[in-house]
Amino acid sequence: MTNLKKIIRLVIHYAGNGLRSLFTLYLRSAGVEIGKNTMISLGAKIDVHRGSVSIGDNCLITHGCKILSHDGSMRLINPNDSGAGQVKIGNNVFIGVNAIILRNVIIGDNSVIGAGSVVTEDVPECSLVLGNPARVIKTLKGPFPILNNPKHDE
Repeated sequence: MTNLKKIIRLVIHYAGNGLRSLFTLYLRSAGVEIGKNTMISLGAKIDVHRGSVSIGDNCLITHGCKILSHDGSMRLINPNDSGAGQVKIGNNVFIGVNAIILRNVIIGDNSVIGAGSVVTEDVPECSLVLGNPARVIKTLKGPFPILNNPKHDE
């Protein structure tokens, strides 16, 4: 029975990788710039309705994350603001479950965004940010090993 479980796990693993590849292809066709070896969960939402999103190399964007390049409500506050913006995510960034990245934010290389955080301002390189709104909790010593190293699966 253990061999059957291993085979099932492998099939699910490779099927998931295939679906994530298709999802990444879809995001790229929608205008999202995605670097090499970046993994984006199928449960993540990257919205480029108005604006742009670029994601660096070796990033990991987990389930439930929302990355928004626009804010339609800004027109109510300032009629001259179209709401369009941009989000830039550096290299080797980890974004935890259900984090929200709002427009006009730059996340520096080697940073970690904690689960459930709402990022409203730029994040410096090598930072751990948490909370709503997200605040720098700790400066990390980077660079780190590649987040999506296939050897971790073994």
